Amino acid sequence: MHSMLNSLLSLSRGRKRALQVLADALLMTVSYGTALLLRIGDPAALAVQKNWLAFSVALPVSLFVFVRLGFYRAVIRYVGTRAVITITTGVVLSSLAMGAALVAFQVQVPLTVPVIYALCAFMTVGGVRFAFRALYLRGNSRSRIRVIIYGAGQSGRQTAQSLRDGADFNPVAFVDDNPELWGATLNGLRVFRSEDLPKLIRDYQVGRLLLAIPSASAGARAQILRRLDHIPIHIQTLPDMDQILRGRHRLGDVTDVPVEDLLGRDVVPPDPDLMDIDIRGRVVMVTGGGGSIGSELCRQILRQQPLELILVDQSEYALYAAGQELRRLALHEGAGLRITQCLMSVCDREGLEKQMRLRGVETVYHAAAYKHVSLIETNPFPAVKNNVFGTLACVQAAAAAQVKKFVLISTDKAVRPASIMGATKRVAELICLAEAATPGAMRIAIVRFGNVLASSGSVVPLFRRQIAAGGPVTVTHPEVTRYFMTIPEAAQLVIQAGAMARGGGGGLFLLDMGEPVKIVDLAQRMIRIAGLRPILCETVPEAGLPMGSLAIRFTGLTPGEKLHEELLTSGEATPTRHPRILNSPEALPDSVSLKKFLQALSRCTASEDLVTLQHLLHDELIGYGALRPPPRSPGIPRDRSKENHGRSNPLFKEAFS
Repeated sequence: MHSMLNSLLSLSRGRKRALQVLADALLMTVSYGTALLLRIGDPAALAVQKNWLAFSVALPVSLFVFVRLGFYRAVIRYVGTRAVITITTGVVLSSLAMGAALVAFQVQVPLTVPVIYALCAFMTVGGVRFAFRALYLRGNSRSRIRVIIYGAGQSGRQTAQSLRDGADFNPVAFVDDNPELWGATLNGLRVFRSEDLPKLIRDYQVGRLLLAIPSASAGARAQILRRLDHIPIHIQTLPDMDQILRGRHRLGDVTDVPVEDLLGRDVVPPDPDLMDIDIRGRVVMVTGGGGSIGSELCRQILRQQPLELILVDQSEYALYAAGQELRRLALHEGAGLRITQCLMSVCDREGLEKQMRLRGVETVYHAAAYKHVSLIETNPFPAVKNNVFGTLACVQAAAAAQVKKFVLISTDKAVRPASIMGATKRVAELICLAEAATPGAMRIAIVRFGNVLASSGSVVPLFRRQIAAGGPVTVTHPEVTRYFMTIPEAAQLVIQAGAMARGGGGGLFLLDMGEPVKIVDLAQRMIRIAGLRPILCETVPEAGLPMGSLAIRFTGLTPGEKLHEELLTSGEATPTRHPRILNSPEALPDSVSLKKFLQALSRCTASEDLVTLQHLLHDELIGYGALRPPPRSPGIPRDRSKENHGRSNPLFKEAFS
């Protein structure tokens, strides 16, 4: 039966519509004959030609109404309330036309026949469709993944209906934390307690658990996920409305649980005044506008309605893709701004200054940087050119073009750096601090923070790819920790921190990243929500892992990688008007010494002298390779008097002399 139904459904759309029209004509003919038999009680009445005269008027009326109301465009698996209304309208108008024809043609048939006909036609035309729908869904449910929906609210009920209409999932039950709903039946599904999940998964042979709790905070979702940690099932969720509006997902899509839900970090709503002050009605430039942080900065900036948004990037494709997305977003947001794309390197000081002067740039967010630690360890000189001299060119161009605000995006790896990448970002900070001390109208803010989730190079997309490939998941060290923040939150906080830079040059701001996260714990949780069991092992055997498990392999720290990151170089951070933004007092570098250092750095970069580069970066001013204290969140006092910041280097001193 199911194979015959699939054969019918595989017909072309035109043939299916023609078949439906013929079937409805036959069903209504049978309905009229049944009405005559039920009312008159004599089979001979079916042979009286005049008795069919009224039906010959009624049938075209029904079919005409069905066609006009789009009845034959409906897909069988979506037959529902709208179809019932259409059938009712068609058969009622048909029975009225039949009654009028009986009177007009003076047919000796009781006027109750049209009423009986209407009831029979409704049951046959509608019943056949709902029967086919039930057969289709029942047949498909055998191949569909069985799903339990966590959350029996409005979103959960809508999700259940959407999944039933789809071809991939078969909802079998609800789970909810509201005791008032326990035992109730909603949309044909019973509501159970979350404590019943292990038994439900076994009894119903469930393959997925779908979270349908969009109104829950990040902390609440994290708490739910922690309770589900011990349950071996693949957990997924619904995309949030913002992702749907951006076109990244469609309504009814099922997605992986965002990693931010595992961290349980609730976002503090942005301060509208701080978001607006450097952006609304201004010309804003973002360097590295095609990157992870830069493109998100552009999205957040666009919503604040600048006069013009200028993206600078040396990657043609990244610049093109970011521009296309921003134009779509601007169209959706109704923002009437100009979006300009500049394909250039941030090392092009003259080009940057020309664009800034030409377009009257007032605010610059400098996000362009090479940031992959291990890659930069083996390719240090491009990183020095981009991160150090690109920053120097950008800040000098901004000062010459009389830009009002310059915001440097920095990193926690600049604090007592163990990598060349971190050292180059520390030099970039010193350049901005020195420029901030120079008399002038431009204010400079340095915003320092840790890792952002799902950015290029982040462990999160790496872990997802490794889990999808069947493992192993690779972690460098069992004790390695990192601070994490979502890209949108980081971008919002960067804008707000930059707005706090006032007179006196500017300031260095730290973003409160919360508590550091053990990377191995993050890996284990990501494996568990994929429905697998993590197993820690130094080497992964070719065979022997239990079914449903995934190995975690420790590969050793990579060159330049720290066990723990920190956000403060010296002193202590002080609170600001925003609870997630701290201000750090930073000693200003001597401008003459810094200039000599940069000259020496430029010479060794031009000659690609790696030994000299390492000697230069090892001095106290940069702190490259210094011993590092344990990790902590910003704002916790520490005695730094005995900390070893590295030995002073004679070559560095010579460059400063």
